[in-house]
Amino acid sequence: MPIVLVRIDDRLIHGQIVEGWLKPMRANYIAVASDHVAKDRSQQILLSMAVPSTIKVSSFSVDEAAKKISEGYFEKERVLLLLSGPKDVLRLLTGGVKLSSVNVGGMHYTSGKKQILRTLSVDKNDVLDLKEISQRGVELEGRVLPMDDKIDIMEALHKELGKDLDKI
Repeated sequence: MPIVLVRIDDRLIHGQIVEGWLKPMRANYIAVASDHVAKDRSQQILLSMAVPSTIKVSSFSVDEAAKKISEGYFEKERVLLLLSGPKDVLRLLTGGVKLSSVNVGGMHYTSGKKQILRTLSVDKNDVLDLKEISQRGVELEGRVLPMDDKIDIMEALHKELGKDLDKI
């Protein structure tokens, strides 16, 4: 499969991606699926500056990324697909993209969110989106780096939110 990792990370491209994920995944391409970044040339330039020149970087709207994936655009590449939140993953799935697993690597704390793990903070909408993704048969695993043990994100949510998770 050309997409070797789908990762939710609100920072998108940063040191952990470049130093921690590219080599172990043998990726040669980073695709950022973000409506915000797709419209902001300055953001695109900044993100591409954080990556070695041997790695291709492209930014797409979420809908455009779904279309490109479905059309086989990345067939000859080894792609890290980065999205900033679960809502965008859900949009890919709704757009017809088939995913078996999503790495939830970084959803950081902001006001109104509850911290579940060191790098996972959620609000009600995040929980609803993660539940929907899981119900569609997609594994949600948490790891900061590839050598870390996998954490079942739904299990972590249930553990932290308990019965509240079922009410959401």
